Amino acid sequence: MSNAPFSPFPVAPSLSADAILPSQPYRQGGSRQTVILIGASTGGTEALRVLLSALPLQMPPILVTQHMPEMFTASFASRLDAQCALRVKEAEAGEHLRSGVVYIAPGHSHLLLKPVASAGYQAELNAGSPVNRHRPSVDVLFRSGANGAGPHAIGVILTGMGRDGANGLLELKRAGARTIAQDEASCVVFGMPKEAIALGAADETLPLNAIAARLVAMVGQRPAALSL
Repeated sequence: MSNAPFSPFPVAPSLSADAILPSQPYRQGGSRQTVILIGASTGGTEALRVLLSALPLQMPPILVTQHMPEMFTASFASRLDAQCALRVKEAEAGEHLRSGVVYIAPGHSHLLLKPVASAGYQAELNAGSPVNRHRPSVDVLFRSGANGAGPHAIGVILTGMGRDGANGLLELKRAGARTIAQDEASCVVFGMPKEAIALGAADETLPLNAIAARLVAMVGQRPAALSL
């Protein structure tokens, strides 16, 4: 007879980004368009409002994974759109990523970046298994950026519980991307950034109100973004 404790609420396994896409070395010669990838969880809705509303219209495409149920992501994008110079929308499968637009992962799918030959990037949606028990997952977004944009990506991890995004931010850094983590003092929950910092995944650790200016400076140091 088994002595294993009975659990009335089985816990789903915590899968890695491997469940959605393999890690692949960035291939030189693809798109050179700059792209910004942002991940957040607990406290992230307000953090994203503060960050995105401080950015000018002249920015490269921005992809955002915020842990949020699917019934809320479209209205969240709409609220941000009303408060930002940038256009903010829920991401759609297959759409080309444009400068001056923020793409929010829909709550039912992982959001991925896919390079398109000589034409920048497009968004992909994947309704596969949760990663780190989240769908959408920050690790999935970041891995797709490491695979497809490499040194042309900028990764940002914001406030959130758990460790989703920590490994992905490290993959981005190893692929040549610049990476930022929100500092403890300005986080609602210093879980995700703390894990990323502990891995050595963050080039810089900044307070929330300093991240927008740093992104603008980073973008200015890179080749001009394509206007698709």
